[in-house]
Amino acid sequence: MKFDTPATTNPIDQLKVIGKPTDRIDGPLKTTGSAHYAYERNAEAPHAAYGYVIGAGIAKGRIASMDLNAARAAPGVLAIVTARNAGKLGKGDFNTAKLLGGPDIDHYHQAVALVVANTFEQARAAAQLVRIEYVRSAGRFDLAAEKDAAQPPKPNSFSGEPITKVGDFDAAYAAASVQLDATYTTPDESHAMMEPHASIAEWKGEKLTVWTSNQMIAWGVGDVAKTLGIPASNVRLVSPFIGGGFGGKLFVRADALLAALGARAVRRPVKVALPRPLMMNNTTHRPATIQRIRIGATPDGKITAMAHEGWSGDLPGGQAETAVNQSRLLYAGANRLTATRLAVLDLPEGNAMRAPGEAPGMMALEIAMDEMAEKLALDPIEFRVRNDTQVDPEKPERPFSRRKLIECLRTGAERFEWSRRNARPGQQREGRWLVGMGVAAAFRNNLLTKSAARVRLDNRGVVTVETDMTDIGTGSYTIIAQTAAETMGLPLQKVVVRLGDSAFPVSSGSGGQWGANNSTSGVYAACMKLRDAVAKKLGMASGDAEFSDGMVRAGERVVPLAEAAGANGLVAEDGIEYGDLDKKYQQSTFGAHFVEVGVDAATGEIRVRRMLAVCAAGRILNPKSARSQVIGAMTMGVGGALMEDLALDKRQGFFVNHDLAGYEVPVHADIPHQEVIFMDETDPISSPMKAKGVGELGICGVAAAVANAVYNATGIRVRDYPITLDKLLERLPPVA
Repeated sequence: MKFDTPATTNPIDQLKVIGKPTDRIDGPLKTTGSAHYAYERNAEAPHAAYGYVIGAGIAKGRIASMDLNAARAAPGVLAIVTARNAGKLGKGDFNTAKLLGGPDIDHYHQAVALVVANTFEQARAAAQLVRIEYVRSAGRFDLAAEKDAAQPPKPNSFSGEPITKVGDFDAAYAAASVQLDATYTTPDESHAMMEPHASIAEWKGEKLTVWTSNQMIAWGVGDVAKTLGIPASNVRLVSPFIGGGFGGKLFVRADALLAALGARAVRRPVKVALPRPLMMNNTTHRPATIQRIRIGATPDGKITAMAHEGWSGDLPGGQAETAVNQSRLLYAGANRLTATRLAVLDLPEGNAMRAPGEAPGMMALEIAMDEMAEKLALDPIEFRVRNDTQVDPEKPERPFSRRKLIECLRTGAERFEWSRRNARPGQQREGRWLVGMGVAAAFRNNLLTKSAARVRLDNRGVVTVETDMTDIGTGSYTIIAQTAAETMGLPLQKVVVRLGDSAFPVSSGSGGQWGANNSTSGVYAACMKLRDAVAKKLGMASGDAEFSDGMVRAGERVVPLAEAAGANGLVAEDGIEYGDLDKKYQQSTFGAHFVEVGVDAATGEIRVRRMLAVCAAGRILNPKSARSQVIGAMTMGVGGALMEDLALDKRQGFFVNHDLAGYEVPVHADIPHQEVIFMDETDPISSPMKAKGVGELGICGVAAAVANAVYNATGIRVRDYPITLDKLLERLPPVA
């Protein structure tokens, strides 16, 4: 199905199933332990051996020698895989560093060996017997130290051009009556998902099956095939249940490759899970940023000049954190400059983490907007409203398809009782607590990508959907079932959904907030093709056939859907493919985050008291699971604001707090009250579902709303995340 004109009325608009708050259909499987994750596929791959990964003990240099004799002689050891005996290996399109290092080392904890044994304990014990001698090289580990050498990265379809200019920023800024020039920093962060990167691999002749935890099945198939040098048709990836990804499982990592190499070496299935330290240092992370923001405005609060420059680092050939990109679209202003620069660092790979670009970018931008509002003596919401735009500020000929930022801000202000906020910071106290409110805009682009599905109708009237789409804990099973049920006129109980298998048609995959809209659109396309097949078999005109309550109606004729399927059933396969509407219209999602905090007047301890998110993100397919997505994202935003920080050893080049004891994330006690409001919105420019996506919008701006609330409570402006009490203690107001 080619989607190149705005959607009109279609079967999804019936809203009998779509748009209803629906329990996740995979919930019972997960709560009973029947949903088998990658490391638990024992029935499909029985008698698996266990692999234990050895990570490099240096960040830069080479292996001088590796003594495997004691490890090979240890009880239960079947094989040890290294770069010397693994055969010729390539590098996947989505990997910056080699997944198996040696002799050269690219980063700390790069995998250098896999010990395979009959039991996990035997493999782990033998791994301790491997003796590796290294020759260290000098490495570059400090972003601030390498900042001046950073260069604009190569553009790609996700990041766009690294530098954009509109008008004359320098002249407009110099002439502005009110100016802000501030620098903000965000630290390296870890995805810290519950399920580790884990895989089981099995070879049958030349065919490889990998049960793995991966968000993008088709990308994974391509990278496994390219790395091993085998045809993609010989690789099958299976990933029906994923215990969190947040971008960290977009790409195949060392566990999948080493499981495949280990299985080939011992000629039986091998399972590999990365220990938590290797998840932090071996896999990807959100890279640290340095961001400089300059804003110039008239005395009445109209922005005349805006510049946002960002620096981040990655391994050679890596990508930048595009923290400036939302500033190209969010606020009006005739004279503009954005610039992204990338430094070469010898750290573990930096890459996508939930809302890459916008999440760290808005941590800076939305503080800057508050600082500017204060300079102008304007309410922060009013300042944002005055600088709203209904067109792309860099390309004014492109209107936004839908943009309800003002409505989100106004709705949130009323619900949150923003009028109770004291504009003077440090004035409101409740006992020992200094109390403050903060606000931030939320923004995330609507990304479109092809997605396909196959649907089968059997003689029981059951529709089975097959697509390689993944469910990373987001509710994909449910919204896909809702889509098929709505389109085919069936109750939800009459739909079966099968996901996460490369044997199925290629979907959008899960990531970038694009999964829900694109994958359901692909399912809708396949179901519409199935409707045509049903109508044709029944001798009905496709346009006249109505599908509802398990029946097909045309005029006076009514036929059960099961009867239409016949003994052999019917199968249809199709997908969604987009035209150029995204070039004619800027498609984005918008929102507003409100936070109230208390700060202990004596210790500087920060407590989030309540939170509100107001989201305008097209049609909400399942309000219940969408709310879960948003409150989870809000929680991650609190983590980014107050505690998450991969502490970097700048001498040795590794993250020190590489486990969940040292890398702190919010827990239930940190988040007492959250509320989510979804604006009533559909976007026919986006897709036939008229949806967009909301999972990452929920994190964008949250950290800044927290920071702005802390400032309102204390009068202390912190520009270096996370906002820990040591950054407040010496500057707290006097205790009366």
